Amino acid sequence: MNFFEGEMSLEKVRQTLIRLEDTIIFQLIERSQFGRNKIIYENNKFGFKDFKGSFLEYYVRERENLDSSIRRYDSPDELPFFDKIQKPILPNLDYPSVLHPNNINVNKKIWDSYINNIVPRICTIDDDSNYGSSATIDTACLQALSRRIHFGKFVAEAKFTDPKYHDEYVKLITNQEKDKIYELLTNKDVEKKLLARVEKKARTFGQDIEFQDKEIPHLKIQPTLIPELYNDFIMPLTKEVELEYLLNRLNTPNMTEKDKEGHLHSSILKEDYKI
Repeated sequence: MNFFEGEMSLEKVRQTLIRLEDTIIFQLIERSQFGRNKIIYENNKFGFKDFKGSFLEYYVRERENLDSSIRRYDSPDELPFFDKIQKPILPNLDYPSVLHPNNINVNKKIWDSYINNIVPRICTIDDDSNYGSSATIDTACLQALSRRIHFGKFVAEAKFTDPKYHDEYVKLITNQEKDKIYELLTNKDVEKKLLARVEKKARTFGQDIEFQDKEIPHLKIQPTLIPELYNDFIMPLTKEVELEYLLNRLNTPNMTEKDKEGHLHSSILKEDYKI
């Protein structure tokens, strides 16, 4: 989403989410072509000097250092998985303030869900020794999933500022009525269309062109897997972000200037994985 172009609206946010579907689906299809290669998720398997984490943790950290140097994590829609990142070499951009100050970060849950649930579902081979390729695609998948799920903040803000529902949200938030807020922010019709759309995309993107002339197309991934992953992991985590954002939308938190700019770099993996 272009934060410098006009006012934010729910329609603009949804269009961004629809474009992110393409990225996520393409990356998941690509990851499914390799083995699960679970060794890259285990600590102390590759003998890195002065590093006790996993191969994937090492790769993601190095990638985030590079990305941060070109100000990726200055953008209000990006959150790193690690807190040790570089200062940008490019001049700062003055992003408009579109979100209420918050420190919501579910990257730890995204990381765990991806490794323990998503990869095992989409990869049919146990180990094929393509560790570098797998980690490269894992990193792209994690970054895309994180951006998509944390976009729930923008969804929630757009819904909160919608004149049609604003007063009702204020009332429910004031009373901290979680169940009713969750019900109000849920649109079953939109979710149903989303699941149908991502399955159609998976069926289209996953076709092998060399087999198009056959009556039954050769598919790189089972298309129904994609809506299942959206339904079981991506959508619930997005709604968790939305709910948490709305529950604190009326608060005036005591946050640092760095947090207010949306640049909170949580050390979520440092403690859990002893990097």
